[in-house]
Amino acid sequence: MEKHVVVILPHPDDESFGSAGSIAEFRSQGIPVTYLCGTLGEMGRNMGNPPFANRETLPEIRKQELKKACDVLDMNLQMLGYRDKTIEFEDRTEVANHLQHILEEIKPSLVITHYPGYAVHPDHNALGAAAIQAVEQMEEDHRPVVWAQAFARGFQEKLGDPDVINDVEAYFETKMDAILCHQSQAGGIIGDLKDYKALGADVLQEAKTRFGKETFYIWKFQ
Repeated sequence: MEKHVVVILPHPDDESFGSAGSIAEFRSQGIPVTYLCGTLGEMGRNMGNPPFANRETLPEIRKQELKKACDVLDMNLQMLGYRDKTIEFEDRTEVANHLQHILEEIKPSLVITHYPGYAVHPDHNALGAAAIQAVEQMEEDHRPVVWAQAFARGFQEKLGDPDVINDVEAYFETKMDAILCHQSQAGGIIGDLKDYKALGADVLQEAKTRFGKETFYIWKFQ
């Protein structure tokens, strides 16, 4: 059993879409989970559907949405304070040192992050790379295992089959509730699935197929 899980991702909603089922499973086992969220996602293009945010109000809205999602998932939240869409321009070693300091305080047994180069968004790739560097900089005997999540087109052809395939269907409703906390973003991403409880068994099955499994690669350090 894990001792403490730390999730390191750049945006509010990354935790819910990518790993909420796994987080919910860890919490059901009494395992503490801490989310180190890189930014407020303040440069996001979605403003709600219909729109209810603007460029000035979006940062605070997304922060409150994230807090609600973390409450649903019963996990701790720490904001890292970086600016959205700029992590790739930060000095990677400085970011890694920042993360290493936090990890050495928390002492997790597992870190979940994005797989650098296979996570589509530059912030995903950059923070994933910094997170992996942070773990690599730690003393080998104290390094947590790293689960890296990939979802770029054709990633399995390059990386092979994932090492971890979590069937999280038992936590489907918790995952959807966490996703739906991100109201400014969810409608534009999941469309009609935001009303999955009212749209019948076929839509429910579509949602479970789409969100019922979470896959990760175990990072292999040299």
